[in-house]
Amino acid sequence: MSNSRKKVIVRRFSGDTLPGYLPHDGFVRNGSLDLLDLSGRILPLPLSDIKTVSYVRDFNLADTQNPERLTRRAFLARPRTEGLWLRLTFRTGDLLEGLAPTDRTLLDALADDAGLFLTPPDTRSNTQRLYVPRAAITELQLLAVITTPSRRPATGDRPTKESLQDELFHLPLDPDSRPN
Repeated sequence: MSNSRKKVIVRRFSGDTLPGYLPHDGFVRNGSLDLLDLSGRILPLPLSDIKTVSYVRDFNLADTQNPERLTRRAFLARPRTEGLWLRLTFRTGDLLEGLAPTDRTLLDALADDAGLFLTPPDTRSNTQRLYVPRAAITELQLLAVITTPSRRPATGDRPTKESLQDELFHLPLDPDSRPN
């Protein structure tokens, strides 16, 4: 586990939120996570009670309703960042969209059956990253696979620059075959 801990706000299904600190990844053990609260105590929280874990810039403790400041829960248009565009339905019936990375972290989370890391629809808000436990999700929809359009396809049978250059300036050596 990483030694550095990041600011998080844990939202439980009971409606309350818990501010604290968690590592960036690898924090789920035996179906629970150990949250380091603001007073320095370790709170074991079962994943079945957790709706989301929001990695935040600030705790916003004065805001008791929405300290994560996650105002937009769906993308307004097609995302520009690479990833899997997902729509989650929670046990409570509300929806959340996000981008899941297409790297090893997605596979690790699926292999452990622990949950998913998502980038929220508005990365300029207080919430930079989300973790959603598997137990909180009732339905998962893959809306699109977003890739970078500037990537070139694999170089299979394309001619090289040298061969194109040779053909462009190749003059026949036979003087009778030259154009008039």
